Amino acid sequence: MLDTAVTLVYILAAGLFILALKWLSAPATARHGVLAGEIGMLLAIVGTLVRTHIVSYEWILIGLVLGSAIGTPMGLFMPMTAVPQRTALSHAFGALAAALVGAGEYYLQAPRIGTFTMTALAIEVVLGSLTFTGSLMAFGKLQELLPTRPITYRGQNVMNLSLLAVTIALAAFLVARPGLTMLFPVIIVFALVFGVLLIIPIGGADMPTVISLLNSYAGLSAAAMGFVLNNNLLIIAGALDGSSGFILSVIMCRAMNRSFSNVLFGAFGQVQEAAAAAAPEKPVRSATPEEAASILAASRSVIVVPGYGMAVAQAQHQVRELYDALTHRGVDVKFAIHPVAGRMPGHMNVLLAEADIPYDRLLGLEDANPELAQADVALVVGANDITNPAARHDRTSPIYGMPILDVDKAGVVMVIKRSMRPGFAGVENELYYLDKTLMLFGDAKAFVGEITKELAETGRGAAPAPRPEAAAFHR
Repeated sequence: MLDTAVTLVYILAAGLFILALKWLSAPATARHGVLAGEIGMLLAIVGTLVRTHIVSYEWILIGLVLGSAIGTPMGLFMPMTAVPQRTALSHAFGALAAALVGAGEYYLQAPRIGTFTMTALAIEVVLGSLTFTGSLMAFGKLQELLPTRPITYRGQNVMNLSLLAVTIALAAFLVARPGLTMLFPVIIVFALVFGVLLIIPIGGADMPTVISLLNSYAGLSAAAMGFVLNNNLLIIAGALDGSSGFILSVIMCRAMNRSFSNVLFGAFGQVQEAAAAAAPEKPVRSATPEEAASILAASRSVIVVPGYGMAVAQAQHQVRELYDALTHRGVDVKFAIHPVAGRMPGHMNVLLAEADIPYDRLLGLEDANPELAQADVALVVGANDITNPAARHDRTSPIYGMPILDVDKAGVVMVIKRSMRPGFAGVENELYYLDKTLMLFGDAKAFVGEITKELAETGRGAAPAPRPEAAAFHR
């Protein structure tokens, strides 16, 4: 009777996991997706805890207390701008758990382990171990505790692939001879080292794809653990996690017009940084908050393009206030979201949702570009590489072919940025030097707040006439 009840709970939890993924694919239903996932996980935990296989709850209770002591502060106090770092840490903890469970199962069952179980266990431990160290390295790069630029050396790819090949060969040998227990820790160490070596040549521009890929690895490790423990729900949840992470990685690569091999072995952004630093200075046009407010007030349509600079400045609430001020004046305001804006997939959507920006105001890449061509003003808040026109025409650029937001096709372009420093890709942005572009230098939170203040001071109702400096840029 108890086993039947647990099976039904598992089926319900699996269904909720599937619905969570479905609902999370759209901003309007994302909150329902999060709730469904949380309820599904709660059911999965309760169903597992009442299974007859559990001998003692003491260590489970200790793990529950320790995990809650770490996870609760992470969830409550970590700012929204640090969501990518938190996600990387979550992947690391999940992968470590899978690797530790695999190690425990191996030493409990060796040498009487069947070929299928040993194969699943080897996959679980190798993927779990490399994902653990790889996720920690990704966290270090995202938190800027480690250099965000690629770290490369001669023969690096050969060394990395050779280490991976040796690790796989040893794992295959252990599958054939599970009694050779001295090989098991060697495999773990090699996998841990490979996780480090896998991430250090990857630059910050590729972190969204790397996070998705590590998520996929962690999910596949959990699915393999399900086969080892004979737990069907782990198999389903791990497969969902692994496949969705892989699909998301493919979407990210397409958004950057790059392949997996280029992401993992291309050392994206290293050479270009030096080239950008050596480039001669070019004249740019700048504007004050008063001038920016004048242009925005005289516009009919404005499209805001958020980027990581908005996240760093935590300016999403000021952007919402600007949206309200312009909407009150009758200006049509929309938001263009690039798939790889920020440092993880959906980063900008999360921040804008936190500020209660209406979902119907958010446009994806394909929907945004036709709108940008008709917009009076494109206001770029901290975005860089995803707005660089070089991606369309400069075959020598490392971002050539990457789909971008056609910000340069708007009537007026205003870019809020602290400096002229290149983005993660390390390449100079041609957008900043166009005649129609105005650079708004400063902290995004403060600058957007100043623009909103100027709009409020001009009075409600009819928009003021543009100043001479602004009119020169207004079509």
